[in-house]
Amino acid sequence: MRYFDLHCDTMGECSLKDIPLRNNSTLQLSLERGRKISSWFQCFAAWIPDDAASPLAYFRRIAQRLEWELKRNSDWMMQCRTAEDLYQAVQEKKCGAIFTVEGGSVLEGRCEVLEELANWGVKVMTLTWNAANQIGGGAQEPGGLTGFGREVLTEMERLHIVPDISHASEPLFWDVLENTKGPVIATHSDARSLCSHPRNLTDEQFLALKQRGGLVGLNFYPAFLADSGKADAVEILRHAEHFLALGGEDVLAMGSDFDGADMPSGITGIESMEYLKELFAQNGYSDDLIDRIFYQNSFRFFTGIM
Repeated sequence: MRYFDLHCDTMGECSLKDIPLRNNSTLQLSLERGRKISSWFQCFAAWIPDDAASPLAYFRRIAQRLEWELKRNSDWMMQCRTAEDLYQAVQEKKCGAIFTVEGGSVLEGRCEVLEELANWGVKVMTLTWNAANQIGGGAQEPGGLTGFGREVLTEMERLHIVPDISHASEPLFWDVLENTKGPVIATHSDARSLCSHPRNLTDEQFLALKQRGGLVGLNFYPAFLADSGKADAVEILRHAEHFLALGGEDVLAMGSDFDGADMPSGITGIESMEYLKELFAQNGYSDDLIDRIFYQNSFRFFTGIM
């Protein structure tokens, strides 16, 4: 199978707990388990906690760990900074690693930090985590885009870093669309019509991202899949069906949140993606549509923006 995942927190776990990415039994993702996937791209996020004392230092530690893992595992993975890198990863059958940041507090209120992120190869930045920061409001601390936030968006467009509005408050979401011209994505968010958590997208938000040519990655976290907080893999399918009913065939993608969240029953980690694919097939999804959701939509998007 082919698989392209828009979000995991695995690299932060590797960095903070000194767990090897190549082979481990404690994380939801390892290169060895992912090797069974014929073509695999993984967005590795540097998650920045809202209460990090030095957000930029926190980021650098994760970035250095990714650099170390890339060197140590060059036979199995490579970083993708350009469209050509994406095609090379497919040809060489390596995990294509795309570096992202989760939390605009990493900038510490300074736009020039974006240059450093770009130099590390960052391609996507989630503007907030749950709390508000210098850019704008988070899902649990609502607010719109700040003046600094507008400067950040302008610089992100110049550097070809895509804004990610997963974790953004609704006011921030709409302000971002009003103040950008390029694509905006939600790397790991589900449908609020099915689960009322404020982290999820309303139908209007999903349609706006569709119109902008963005992506929405399905998040596997049970608290975002069902109001009860308890879910199995079928709930992922339900959210997919809802977004597809809104015309999301070219928008929908995967954003597992591996190693950043508990998983629903039936999903243990990267090794479960073949099972999830079969679940979609058993429920009448064509091979073409499954491949678009699990891989092709994201591959097309990144080859277009890199």
